[in-house]
Amino acid sequence: MDTPRTDPVTPEPTVQRQPAEVRHADQLEALRQNDEVPRPRSWQLSPRAVLDFIVGGKTLPATLRGQSGQVRITRKFFGDDGLVERSIVTLASERALLLVGEPGCGKSWLSEHLAAAISGSSTLTIQGTAGTTEEHIKYSWNIARVIAEGPRPDNLIPSPTMVAMRRGGLLRFEELTRCLSDVQDALVSILSDKAIAVPELPEANMVWALAGFNVIATANTRDQGVNELSAALKRRFNFVHIPIVADFKTELEIVRQRFQELIELHETAVRMPPDVLELVTTVFREMRLGRTSDGVNVNRPKSTVSTAETIATALDAALHARFFGSGEVTAAHVARNLVGSIVQEDPANSSQLKEYATLVAKRRAVHERVWAEFHDALVEALS
Repeated sequence: MDTPRTDPVTPEPTVQRQPAEVRHADQLEALRQNDEVPRPRSWQLSPRAVLDFIVGGKTLPATLRGQSGQVRITRKFFGDDGLVERSIVTLASERALLLVGEPGCGKSWLSEHLAAAISGSSTLTIQGTAGTTEEHIKYSWNIARVIAEGPRPDNLIPSPTMVAMRRGGLLRFEELTRCLSDVQDALVSILSDKAIAVPELPEANMVWALAGFNVIATANTRDQGVNELSAALKRRFNFVHIPIVADFKTELEIVRQRFQELIELHETAVRMPPDVLELVTTVFREMRLGRTSDGVNVNRPKSTVSTAETIATALDAALHARFFGSGEVTAAHVARNLVGSIVQEDPANSSQLKEYATLVAKRRAVHERVWAEFHDALVEALS
């Protein structure tokens, strides 16, 4: 008797990165169940609960999927809680919010989690570039159907802005200052009138924003002056400056937490010793500041050496150890992956990294084995 053939089971596709409202759905639901404070119209949570979601630190009772239990609210943004409070208050007002700061300081991260907590959706996003047009901000048309039927409401393609207005939700506008000035100014009437005019539709020529609509924009300080915001647009934003993480302990905790989340996402069995994680955080922090913890001045590279790059380098080192090593991350793995992160396309960065190896790593290598391993691997990689 022939054995019946069984086809191999195709694994379910895995989303590479889920939005904040999906990743933290249990925490958001627990906060909703315990939220007894009045909330602004169309908000999913009260301002107090939104703050709790961002800064974490609470454990709440909740019934999830028919079972009762305790849900821990984790910290999403490591920084001044006062900045988060100001951001929430701004979004509850008539003014839009502009988060400004160095690359990699957490502007987009904060923006995403604010949108997830307030409107339940962080995916209504416009990515600002030199190629962003007014159509991306307002609306466009299905040209084939317009030719066949003329302009009708069914033939209009709404932008994320228009969708957010119709829902009473939040629009995220990333890297606003990278857009051309005349494109930026398309936001002026939207933020002033809370409406988008559609002159092609005389019978339905205005789309009005429902209560709760607002805009969270981000801008890098390195991009300031490239496409300066007009005075009219500046007046419609409250500016909140997001500083670089002030102390080493906080930055190390950011790197540790985010690294662990990424390792779990990659389903990778790897061990990151605490001293190696501390080393990679120290290297990036000292090169960013241009000064070591013991007072040695070093030249800062022109490339971005933010906390985000620290996390990316730690993840690269972990994957290297997983696929081409024993599964334990060493300082040598960090050194090999550090070069690509810092040197990039500028040879001058290579000289500055060599200087760090000579002035800092070599001296520490005398007393600490992890720094000795890092120094030797870094010198070899740079040569």
